[in-house]
Amino acid sequence: MVTEATGCQTAAMSFQAYLDAVEKKTGLTPRQLVEIAHERGFDRPGVKAGEILAWLKDEYDLGRGHGMALVHVITKGPQI
Repeated sequence: MVTEATGCQTAAMSFQAYLDAVEKKTGLTPRQLVEIAHERGFDRPGVKAGEILAWLKDEYDLGRGHGMALVHVITKGPQI
């Protein structure tokens, strides 16, 4: 159940909904995309979100919102 005061579960569900939509659109799980990002060096310190977003747009036609959800997972891990 979501509490009005924190809204924590709602935020987590929204974030998960973004990741689910990414999987549906790309045919790849977020974990697979993180692995590809790692192979391409997008998880290195100093890599800017814009670089990752450009890659996700060019390769998978992901927009900014879905791309930023993946940027977070690539750069900070799965915790929100």
